Amino acid sequence: MKMPMHDVVEKISTGNPGLDAILRGGLPPRRLYLLEGMPGSGKTTLALEFLRAGAAAGERALYITLSETREELAVVAASHGWSIEDFDVFELSAVDAVLGDGRQQSILHPWEVELGETVRLIQQEVERVQPQRVVFDSLSEMRLLAQDPLRYRRQVLGLKQFFAGRNSTVIFVDDMTSPDDGKDCHLHSICHGVVTLERLTLDFGPARRRLQVQKLRGVDFVAGFHDFTIRTGGLEIYPRLIASQHHASYREEPVGSGVKELDAMLNGGPLRGTSTLITGPAGTGKTTITLQYLHAACERGECATLYEFDERIGTLLSRAAAFGLDISRHLESGRLRVEQVDPAALSPGEFTYRVRHEVESRGISMLVIDSLNGYMAAMPQEKQLILQMHELLSYLNHQGVVTFLINPQQGLMGSMASNLNISYIADAVLLLRFFEAEGRMRKAVSVLKNRAGAHEDAIREFKIDASGLRVGRPLTAFRGVMTGTPEYTGDPGPLMRDRRADA
Repeated sequence: MKMPMHDVVEKISTGNPGLDAILRGGLPPRRLYLLEGMPGSGKTTLALEFLRAGAAAGERALYITLSETREELAVVAASHGWSIEDFDVFELSAVDAVLGDGRQQSILHPWEVELGETVRLIQQEVERVQPQRVVFDSLSEMRLLAQDPLRYRRQVLGLKQFFAGRNSTVIFVDDMTSPDDGKDCHLHSICHGVVTLERLTLDFGPARRRLQVQKLRGVDFVAGFHDFTIRTGGLEIYPRLIASQHHASYREEPVGSGVKELDAMLNGGPLRGTSTLITGPAGTGKTTITLQYLHAACERGECATLYEFDERIGTLLSRAAAFGLDISRHLESGRLRVEQVDPAALSPGEFTYRVRHEVESRGISMLVIDSLNGYMAAMPQEKQLILQMHELLSYLNHQGVVTFLINPQQGLMGSMASNLNISYIADAVLLLRFFEAEGRMRKAVSVLKNRAGAHEDAIREFKIDASGLRVGRPLTAFRGVMTGTPEYTGDPGPLMRDRRADA
């Protein structure tokens, strides 16, 4: 039986769990790799992680720097709580330590050294240390020293041939300052693998960073862009989600809300492993319905998570208490987690990573995103948001999670249009509307679709009061429902009365 490619190739860790996952386990050893990116993209931090992983495994590691001093490198490492004492550092700004006291200059800058002499000093240091891991930072200084593209490429090829006969895994760092729009195709061709880091500046909020493996010979890596952040302790990389690779067995059964009339509209409730879109104007009760489902799930002993983009958690808890749902008790027990999301500081990859952590670590059975407008606001310059949301929902479906998406429509009345056309992705759609009757604004709920099975096609009134959520009998005399301003023209008998009046 032929084994998959990534199961046969020997691998060593890069020192970053996220990158190792993208590379299906790490880098093939004793090869030459290129790590490229504009200044500030995180190259030095990732290179330090690579060397620290080697040192932790008992390997000799060497950092060759032509652009930074040892002190500058130590500051970068200290910002993450690391030390550079675990590996060797060779800086070309102090080559007198290599050449001995007979050298005339005490400090010799890279641009004052002939290129051939610089390469010879590097080779001497490698022969002295005999490292298993090498970082060469950076190739930009080599370009300056060469002053000629052909000479520069000959020296890079010479370095590759020099390392080829040694038991060393080498990373060349490049800040993409070549004249050809920052891309050096020659480097890409001679290296065994290429990893590109990007730093993107948005119109508002912090910079976004993403990583791409351009190539890696002999390895079936995860292609495409992967978001990452730089935090104390290194790079936190969020591998791109591929839903088809995550399957879990679960029981397909309806999930109830505790309100039997509401559950009846969906033939018992949404099935596990499905997503439900709740859409309607502001104030119609979309969040209230999801809180009802969350409360019922926690009462059954299940774990659930609510991602709140729009509303403060304190306001949410007060509102839940006002209509008789003790959400605070479930928060204290840990069954429910409400996470306030900062829209200005989130990338799609990081949000997906958070969701995966909730599913795989906490074993949640229900998830609510409130709202999709907030999700869009968090990523105003991101492309392909619909595709990313589709992949996330597919993953949640494979895991048997019941997902609720809240989608506010534009305006309080009128058009049913929304900012994000995602209704086709959802398995079920609940439509909430205001309607006018007897000089009062009332609320109606209906089910537009339910892929998981049968559903009611009736329009029902519902009310939210201090005792919770109620759903009334079907209303058969509506006019103008699909125009967005429905009006009830029938007998007022079927309309719901206040609980005090019913009593």
